[in-house]
Amino acid sequence: MNAIATSSAEQAQQDIVEEFGFFGDWTERYQYLIDLGKQLPPFPEDLKTEDYRVHGCQSLVWLVPSGNAEKLHFQAASDSAIVSGLIALVLRVYSDRPAREIVATEPRFIEAIGLAKHLSPTRSNGLAAMLAKLKAYAAATLSA
Repeated sequence: MNAIATSSAEQAQQDIVEEFGFFGDWTERYQYLIDLGKQLPPFPEDLKTEDYRVHGCQSLVWLVPSGNAEKLHFQAASDSAIVSGLIALVLRVYSDRPAREIVATEPRFIEAIGLAKHLSPTRSNGLAAMLAKLKAYAAATLSA
């Protein structure tokens, strides 16, 4: 995982596509996802509240925004190893970006790395719910 923030959400997506290209099969890709999830920073227990919960996910997921329209930061966590990996990818693309870029960026990496075909329907729904909530937070900062 890149420790240095990439220049744009599009570049972050391209980096993710290239990284996943190194793995031959989905067993390796799932393991990489799990490893990415293990690298997420610790998530404060006091933020695991209903206010920050992402509904639509089978697992428990919390998404916490901070910052403003110039730069929005997100913290997130899940009780699922694979979902934690998905969170790590989403945060790489969307966290620490301007709200306008967040709203305008479509998550094309999901299709590009084959995730769309390899996630269960409940995980796909959860990922869509997480992206919708993240974009809604960004849109709210623009209209504030």
